[in-house]
Amino acid sequence: MRTQQTITRWLASLGLLLSWPLFVVIAIGVVLDSPGPVFFRQTRLGRGGKKFEMIKFRKFPVDLNDQGPGVTLRDDPRMTRFGAFLERTKLDEIPQLWNILVGEMSFLGPRPESLNYEDLFVGPYLQLLDYRPGIFGPSQVAYRNESLLYPEGENPEAFYRANLFPVKAQIDLDYFSRATLQGDIYWVVKGVLVSLFGVVGWREFIGIY
Repeated sequence: MRTQQTITRWLASLGLLLSWPLFVVIAIGVVLDSPGPVFFRQTRLGRGGKKFEMIKFRKFPVDLNDQGPGVTLRDDPRMTRFGAFLERTKLDEIPQLWNILVGEMSFLGPRPESLNYEDLFVGPYLQLLDYRPGIFGPSQVAYRNESLLYPEGENPEAFYRANLFPVKAQIDLDYFSRATLQGDIYWVVKGVLVSLFGVVGWREFIGIY
């Protein structure tokens, strides 16, 4: 376990080192598009229910505060223009390499939820907190373009709670309860590929919602 954590942190360090030119370009884009800090920090639930500050590139104006739902919708009007690009490409998640480096996250694990949904971790779903949250995972792959799934006219928070969270949670529980090294490698590689090639929401592209 200690060896695995050492390798994970070494890879996170390498990722941060190699991606610094991209950090600079994205930081310039964020600042030019709207005034405010480059990074967005939000408290998320970590392993064992421990809270930590997850870091992303900022996609929303700083004066937005907590207006609107806690989920990101298709063509979310709250996002800045550059923020919409970051959301579609998932480049906003690169700073989470820092969360991996300091041991708060891993490359593979359940998606860390915001405190808005802390109350959903009850019953069998409480087991999700046994695992270190990750950037990639089965549910992240399955719901790469989650923002396309929210029906118009429905409360997105209620829809997420009733429909998306239970399914995503069960997908992760089914895998992580029997995870293998080969499976972990598979899901990380697939997660990278889906992030890259999922920029186009194919359901939206062909008119299926």
